Amino acid sequence: MRISKRIVLAAAAALAVTMGGAQAQDMMKLKIGTEGAYPPFNNLEADGSLVGFDIDIAKALCEEMKADCEFVTQDWDGIIPALQAGKFDAIIASMSITEERMEKVDFTNKYYNTPPALAAPKDTDIAGVTKEDLAGKVVGAQGSTTHSNYAEATYTDSEVKLYPTADEYKLDINSGRVDAVVDDVIVLQDWLATDDGACCKIVGTITPVVEIHGPGAGIAIRKGEDELREKFNAAIDAIRANGKYKEINDKYFDFDAYGS
Repeated sequence: MRISKRIVLAAAAALAVTMGGAQAQDMMKLKIGTEGAYPPFNNLEADGSLVGFDIDIAKALCEEMKADCEFVTQDWDGIIPALQAGKFDAIIASMSITEERMEKVDFTNKYYNTPPALAAPKDTDIAGVTKEDLAGKVVGAQGSTTHSNYAEATYTDSEVKLYPTADEYKLDINSGRVDAVVDDVIVLQDWLATDDGACCKIVGTITPVVEIHGPGAGIAIRKGEDELREKFNAAIDAIRANGKYKEINDKYFDFDAYGS
């Protein structure tokens, strides 16, 4: 029996379309939760786009995993409950891996680790970052973070004020309502480079306390989703090995944010 070339080509094209559709259906779909208010790690732009180190890393991981990923923004203080409720499948939002959070969610391995720091007005009389240096001062930090936990545990001779977002403590230090603020050194440096941050300077970095700060920032997923966690871990290792992590890192930093 002879089959015309036209029929063969049509059949091949139909098979390709069918296989392509099946592959598209089989592609893992993930919703990634992030805050969108923590530059330069994640920030929601005026046009609605999300930018930052977390966002670029998330996109690289999704590409490595061959996953179709969608971003969902969520206020920080409700981000873990939103994950648990199924609003998204993973949190990629500079979330430090801590024992307290591990009671509620599982974490991947870290994908970066940068130290905390303390910033104050340029004319401050604060000379260091110790409890004694901050005695009698008002210290600001974003609530429900390792930085607020550290401030409350360490600066017991100070008034510690907590804020829903980093933007709000920045407003208060600019207006003189707080004497110093604690956050990730990169977040503070990024702010100080703007007009709004011209008020202030880095007083010093803070030696991380593992019990409070954990080993770095990881990706949070729901308890028991071991397969997804290991896919993320393998993707983190892959982008570290193939140079993609360095490409993203060098876009934002002049050092290796992965840490030791």
